[in-house]
Amino acid sequence: MTEYTHPNYRKIYVTLLFLLAVSVAGPFLGIKWVTLITAFGIAVVKANMVIQNFMHLKWEKRIAKYVLAVSLLLMALFWGGVAPDVMKHAGLRWTNDAAMAATARGIGPAHAESSTESHDPAVTTEHDAVPAEAAGEEAPSVP
Repeated sequence: MTEYTHPNYRKIYVTLLFLLAVSVAGPFLGIKWVTLITAFGIAVVKANMVIQNFMHLKWEKRIAKYVLAVSLLLMALFWGGVAPDVMKHAGLRWTNDAAMAATARGIGPAHAESSTESHDPAVTTEHDAVPAEAAGEEAPSVP
């Protein structure tokens, strides 16, 4: 068994700060692949440093590493099973009417500039389809 040596936390901290600065500065270059590498690649390196040193996984028994790997695998399996249902607007026995209406309405420049929502008469929502009597309001009288 290897002997536990206390890591140099200052060196790790300075390294993490340097990697943070690089990952923040990367997108300012405007090069897509540099942005991806600095955003995701450095995030993986920083996560590995934190896991290995601050969580002391480097010195844990092999079973702790297996538990971590299995939990990550189960999380990916859960996401793979749930994501198609969440990302789609219709399934075998269900439809997500609100998502379909939002997609049909779209987010145009008019919606982005104003904080008030304009009502599109072509899109009817569930709230619009409720009769006035059911909503607790009096129905307008027809002369």
